[in-house]
Amino acid sequence: MASQSHLYVLFVIVVGVAAFAAPVKCNMEVDALYTWRTMLSDPKNVLQSWDPTLVNPCTWLHVTCNSEDIVVRVDLGNAGLSGPLVPQLGLLTNLQYLSVYKNNISGSIPSEIGNLKKLISLGLFNNQLSGAIPASIGNLRSLQFMRLNNNNLTGRIPREVIQLIINGSLRILNVANNSLAGTMRATNSTGYAITSVIQDPRARKY
Repeated sequence: MASQSHLYVLFVIVVGVAAFAAPVKCNMEVDALYTWRTMLSDPKNVLQSWDPTLVNPCTWLHVTCNSEDIVVRVDLGNAGLSGPLVPQLGLLTNLQYLSVYKNNISGSIPSEIGNLKKLISLGLFNNQLSGAIPASIGNLRSLQFMRLNNNNLTGRIPREVIQLIINGSLRILNVANNSLAGTMRATNSTGYAITSVIQDPRARKY
């Protein structure tokens, strides 16, 4: 009887832990996205549905989840938003698409973006981003499309990002209309595809 009692207690603990663990990921994503929302000016109220009291953000507009209620897309292109990107975006580790183009997003690109190892497309073009392209983006070996054109980015394209062209899956890299000190050849053959590099004609080539 004592043995059965111990087994029952163990079963309850295991079930309880499993039930608790499932929403932890979702709650972390709620916290990350809502933190970002609090830093943004949103005159069009496109983020009105971003309610931090919900268990997960899967019912929020402009957010897409997979079948496990984990965020895989954030689509906020041309939404009239102003403000920064925040380091907490790096917590969305299953994110595949991040589109924040044609807004008034300012500040630097946080290095934590390099934590988004499943990212396929990064669309940050037509904003007011400044500073350097983070070398941590070189961690994104699944990245196929990166559009950073029409910002105020400075410095050189990191060697780690160049390696995405040589060894990664990157198909489109658009860095035109920034203030970068150098850029790369127009096309680079990789083992997967031809990468199109769209750049400023006046920039010195690697």
